[in-house]
Amino acid sequence: MTRSIDLLDPSTEVVIETVPLISVEETDAAVNRAVSAQRDWAELAPADRARLLRRFAAAVDGDLENLARLEVRNAGHTISNARWEAGNVRDVLNYFSAAPERLSGRQIPVAGGVDLTFKEPIGVVGVIVPWNFPMPIAGWGFAPALAAGNAVLLKPAELTPLTALRLAELALEAGLSEYVFQVLPGAGPVVGTRFVTHPQVRKVVFTGSTRVGKEILRGCAEQIKRVTLELGGKNANIVFADADLEQAAASAPGAVFDNSGQDCCARSRILVQRTVYDRFMALLEPVVRGWRVGDPWDPASEMGPLISAAHRAKVASYVPEGAPVAFRGSAPEGPGFWFPPTVLAPVPLDAPAFREEIFGPVVTVVPFQDEADAVRIANDTAYGLSGSLWTRDIGRALRVARAVESGNLSVNSHSSVRYSTPFGGFKQSGLGRELGPDALDAFTEVKNVFIATDI
Repeated sequence: MTRSIDLLDPSTEVVIETVPLISVEETDAAVNRAVSAQRDWAELAPADRARLLRRFAAAVDGDLENLARLEVRNAGHTISNARWEAGNVRDVLNYFSAAPERLSGRQIPVAGGVDLTFKEPIGVVGVIVPWNFPMPIAGWGFAPALAAGNAVLLKPAELTPLTALRLAELALEAGLSEYVFQVLPGAGPVVGTRFVTHPQVRKVVFTGSTRVGKEILRGCAEQIKRVTLELGGKNANIVFADADLEQAAASAPGAVFDNSGQDCCARSRILVQRTVYDRFMALLEPVVRGWRVGDPWDPASEMGPLISAAHRAKVASYVPEGAPVAFRGSAPEGPGFWFPPTVLAPVPLDAPAFREEIFGPVVTVVPFQDEADAVRIANDTAYGLSGSLWTRDIGRALRVARAVESGNLSVNSHSSVRYSTPFGGFKQSGLGRELGPDALDAFTEVKNVFIATDI
């Protein structure tokens, strides 16, 4: 079995580093170390655990530019996006550093005594991170898990381990035990599968495809192992006739082409009310054609390359010869896994490009008749992660937001993720919630203790 992997810069196809891969035996050893470290970590005074997490956040803050540059080299993200991502790790750590001193239970009125509840850590948590957002998604898993008193084993995606490895170094510099937060670069069928099967890994957090998420869920069911799953999305951007069409059209490309469309929250289905469809398309075209795709080191670039040649081939399969391309932008030629921003229209509602998660810079646009029609089309999918709707009618905004089966919706914007609010999906987009106050529930067990007083 391959024991190392060559990492390519997606914008140049040049090998930038070779990283050793962890074996099953090494994974088992890491789990054993984590079990012992977790007990010590959980026994720390809450204020001390909080202080160490704040020091971890400060270490990340001092290394922001280096982390961002690693992400550009390893994942092909634009430098502006990578800087935001590094800052997000810092902010998530700071947010959850307040949790250890606020992780309180309840006193419940009962007869014959006092009843108390405690929020206890689960134990060792395995966090499996995808290649599309290696830094922030890692932080969404390890920050609340550590705050709740768990030890964390983090498996980065094989293609993008560099920022995770650097975060482990920063945690150590901040004073965390080297075994309470371990990064294990390795293959999914090796390290990830061992997280699922190892009885001492008490919870698995996975972000990735729905197909793999189902496999993890089946495996965890054997041990009734806790899981959080953040999976695929095929999200709608609904534009009503009364919306600010100029703003809706100007913002739509960013909602799907950001990170080269490699985003489970990408609004890759634009639904436009039929009476303003032609006007919207006329406004959308110059924005798409002017979308700046280029060198990710250039602060002016709005989009970089795709992650790999294999993924570019997958994206291209949704735009075969003769596809209904309404218009498209441009992309660099030569080395690099480039793909131009592409708009498909008209497309039937059963077209693969309309129904399947492309995970690339391809968007479909379809008309709808009225509010009920928009909701019907938006909900006709196995997914339910995010989405947007554009209207000046606040009543309609609330009605449609409640009717669309999605975990994260924005009105007159495309915001999906804030570290202080819950994030997660309906239907096959996942189980559980990350971020915000709800995240801690995913990393604790409620213990009930009754103390008799009438003896």
